Amino acid sequence: MPKIAWPALCAVLIAAGCGPVQAHTLRPLEGETVRVVATIGMVGDAAARVGGSRVEVETLMGPGIDPHLYKASEGDLRRLERADIIFYGGLHLEAKMADVFERITGERTTTAVSESVPKRHLLAPAEFEGAYDPHVWFDVQLWMHAVEAIRDTLAERDPGSAGLYRRNAAAYLSELEELDEYVRAQARRVPEERRVLITAHDAFNYFGRAYGFEVRGLQGISTASEAGAGDVKALARFIAARRIPAIFVESSVSPRTIQAVREAVRARGFDVRVGGSLFSDAMGDPGTPEGTYVGMVRHNVDTIVAGLLR
Repeated sequence: MPKIAWPALCAVLIAAGCGPVQAHTLRPLEGETVRVVATIGMVGDAAARVGGSRVEVETLMGPGIDPHLYKASEGDLRRLERADIIFYGGLHLEAKMADVFERITGERTTTAVSESVPKRHLLAPAEFEGAYDPHVWFDVQLWMHAVEAIRDTLAERDPGSAGLYRRNAAAYLSELEELDEYVRAQARRVPEERRVLITAHDAFNYFGRAYGFEVRGLQGISTASEAGAGDVKALARFIAARRIPAIFVESSVSPRTIQAVREAVRARGFDVRVGGSLFSDAMGDPGTPEGTYVGMVRHNVDTIVAGLLR
């Protein structure tokens, strides 16, 4: 699908006979289905769970899509223009869409759900140049703030259904409390000295902090940065010295770099396994357990624990 920059959107809409973009009057929504557009699957899933039958959710980025590198297509821009509410991750997760979000703020309701997490709980690695790590969904307790932000945004725009949104959110938050306990129980199965998680990019730091894992990623927090030969050698040296039993690929990142790490470790006389594929910046296929946030998190922790215990 062809890519299109925001300044070209008006021309596209005029050519399609839709006229120029008009600023929306952000009136309360009553009766009609609330049209929601979400950027990533985790956000879309939460919006669907909280919104229930009152919302129609479209998610821009499907399975295997890397939000760090994603550029809005012409079709995406049309979906955003039609939306009543836009939910996105924020914290520079969708870096190449920042200009789009800036331009539509005020024309329709936009909420950066991860920015609802109190700043004292956010990670700001030095290598990320003063910005925060956006992968907050890997700490289930932090992700509950995002769910609450979605609830509050829906209730404000659609006050007649506020009670429904609060009930749906309460049920979902209870499910997330149980999920958090499940992840903690699974993590405790791994001896402390073996709780080392090595993946393709640095997406799991919140997971590591919350559940007691040392985390190493080959690439940086954003996959826009590429790992070099020195990064591969340094990580291979660490794995061989610590005799880490397994490393993990990610569904939205090419496995090439992790395979290079494995070969470099072998050259040092130690054979590290690929313990499985984790979902990092994208969920699994719709209709599968991994196509939901809860199922994705369960899959990840089960895969990590099984890989490190073998």
